[in-house]
Amino acid sequence: MKRVLEENKGIPASLLWMLAIIAGISVANLYYNQPLLNKISEDLRVSEFTANLIPMTTQIGYALGLLFIIPLGDLYKRRNIIVINFLLLSVSMSGFAVAQNIYFVLLASLITGICSVMPQIFIPIAAQFSQPEKKAQNVGVLVSGLLTGILGSRVVSGIVGEYWGWRTIFYIASVLMLICIFVIVRILPDMPSNYKGTYTGLMKSVFTLVKENATLRLVSLRAGICFGCFLTLWACLAFKMSGAPFYAGNNVIGMLGLCGIAGAMTASFVGKFVRILGIRMFNYIGCSIMILSWLILYFFQDSYIGIIAGIILIDIGMQCVQISNQTCALSLVPQASNRVNTIFMTTYFLGGSLGTFLAGTFWHQFGWAGVTGVGICLASCSLLITAFSKH
Repeated sequence: MKRVLEENKGIPASLLWMLAIIAGISVANLYYNQPLLNKISEDLRVSEFTANLIPMTTQIGYALGLLFIIPLGDLYKRRNIIVINFLLLSVSMSGFAVAQNIYFVLLASLITGICSVMPQIFIPIAAQFSQPEKKAQNVGVLVSGLLTGILGSRVVSGIVGEYWGWRTIFYIASVLMLICIFVIVRILPDMPSNYKGTYTGLMKSVFTLVKENATLRLVSLRAGICFGCFLTLWACLAFKMSGAPFYAGNNVIGMLGLCGIAGAMTASFVGKFVRILGIRMFNYIGCSIMILSWLILYFFQDSYIGIIAGIILIDIGMQCVQISNQTCALSLVPQASNRVNTIFMTTYFLGGSLGTFLAGTFWHQFGWAGVTGVGICLASCSLLITAFSKH
C-alpha cells in the first residue's frame, strides 16, 4: 500500500529526486526541436521563420495545458492525471516523428506542449507537503531537474539529430514517456484533494485568485518576462551557430546545452538562500546577471568563449528569478497550490512564447543584434517591475 503524503509533514528524498528526474524527462519533449530547426526546415522545405513557429506553438500549447489541466490536480487524483497525459505525450511524440509536412508538425507540437505540463503538478507537491523550512530547497531540487531536462534535451537531440536524423529523437522520447508511466504508477503516493466541487467552479476560482491577489500577479509577470528573455537565446542559437564564423553542426549546437546545465545545477543552492536574502534581492540579482549575459553574447558573439559564458550566466540568472518568485507564489495560498501554480506558470510560458516570437521576428529582420536587443529589453523590463514594486 502506498504511503499517503500529509501537508507540511515532509517528502521522502528518494521520491523527491525521482520526481525531479521524471520532470526533466517530461519537459525535455518541449525542447528537442530547437537544435534541429535548421534540419527540420530543410527536410520540410520551409523558411527559418516558419520553422521558428514550431517552438512557439509548443510554448502556446504548454500555456494552454497549464491553464486548463494543472488545476485538475486540486480536484482529482494526481497520479491518474499524470498517467493520462504521459500516454498522450507518447502518442504526440510518435506523431512528430512521422510527420511529413509542417502542419502536422505544428499540430504535434501543440499537443506536445499541452501534455508536457505534468512537472508543474510535481512542484506544488513539493511546496505543499515539504516541511516549511525545506519548501524552497525542495522546490529548487525539482526546478533543477526541470531545467536540466530543458537544457540536456538540446544536447541529446543535437547529437542524435546529427548522426541519426532529426526524427529519431522523437521516437526515443515516445518510449521514454511509456517508461515514466510505469515508474509513476509504482512510486507516487496518494495525496488528498484540495478542492471539492465542479471543474467549472474550479476554473472560476483560478480567475478569482488572479483578481484578488496582486502579489501573485506581480511575481508571475516578472518571472514570465524573464523566461521570455531566457528563451530568446535558445530560439535563435541554432541559426546563429550554424552560420559564419562557426558553421557548427547539430551535435555542437546541442552540446552547448551542457553549459546551461552548469547553471541549472545551481537551483537547489539558490533555494537555500531565498529565505535569507529575500525575493526582491534575488530578482535584482537574477535580472542583472541576465542583462550581463546578453552584453557578453553581443560583444563576444563570434567567440565560443563568449557564447558559453553567456549561456551559463543566463541560466544562473533564470534560476534566481524563477525559484524566488515561484516559491513566493506557492506560499500565498497553500490550499490552492495547483491553481496558484497554474496562474504562475501560464504567465511564465506565455512570456516564453512572447520571447520566442520576438526572437524569430528580430532575427529575421536584424540578425543577432536584434536578438540580443530583445533579450536586454525583456530582462530590463522585469528589473524595472521589481524596482517599482514592494515585493
